Amino acid sequence: MRITIEFSPQSEKLTLPIHYNSLIQGLIYNNLDGLVSDRLHNEGLAFGKRQFRFFTFSRLYGRYLIGRETIEFTGPLKVHVSSIHEDILESFVKHLLIKGKIQLGSQECELVRIDVEERPNFTRPIKVKTLSPITVYSTLTTGSGRKKTYYYSPAERDWEIQIFANLWRKSQALGLGPNDPAYLAGSRIRPIKVGKQDLRIMKYRDTVIKGWTGIYELDLPEEFFYLAYDAGLGAKNSQGFGMIKVTNSQ
Repeated sequence: MRITIEFSPQSEKLTLPIHYNSLIQGLIYNNLDGLVSDRLHNEGLAFGKRQFRFFTFSRLYGRYLIGRETIEFTGPLKVHVSSIHEDILESFVKHLLIKGKIQLGSQECELVRIDVEERPNFTRPIKVKTLSPITVYSTLTTGSGRKKTYYYSPAERDWEIQIFANLWRKSQALGLGPNDPAYLAGSRIRPIKVGKQDLRIMKYRDTVIKGWTGIYELDLPEEFFYLAYDAGLGAKNSQGFGMIKVTNSQ
């Protein structure tokens, strides 16, 4: 399930830090019923050592100017939020409608409307565009014993391998699909319009994260496409990474 939220600054502009993902995430957690929020934040669904929260969100869309450390929006803005769990979005929408406002940090915006997005038709393969960067990584140990995070790029074969391994783990945490990862052996994600300009280096609180935007072709089973559509591709989805939409762009 996916929703689009439209809102407008109460003053002439909305000024946010350039790296605002944690503010959007906080907006979601702070507008859920207490039990839903606690379960989502503290538990999620586990598979092995990993925990998945099965929601994601887009970048903010609207008119903006970028300064050295801030981004300034004027006029209406939109953000897309999706989740495998409808009760999360229903709770979120209920709280926003009751309040009639959007609080981002110390700034308030007026809620304009909330739309439930129509589920896209599936074809195989299917072309998608990122609404927030896709990030995949491995944690490596150096010769000195230090931990190092290595972020993959779409030019690397392991980028695709990591994306589908992550997607399979999500399915297992949900109890969906075959329990053999070989089921996804024939799946592909192919960059169609992705260049150096699509590398995004972002910060989530104090963590630097590298991700990639652009247009890709996905070839995977239908149930796994909708899992990726609702929960996000790659890692760190609940921090605002990996949201995609179907596109006809070349």
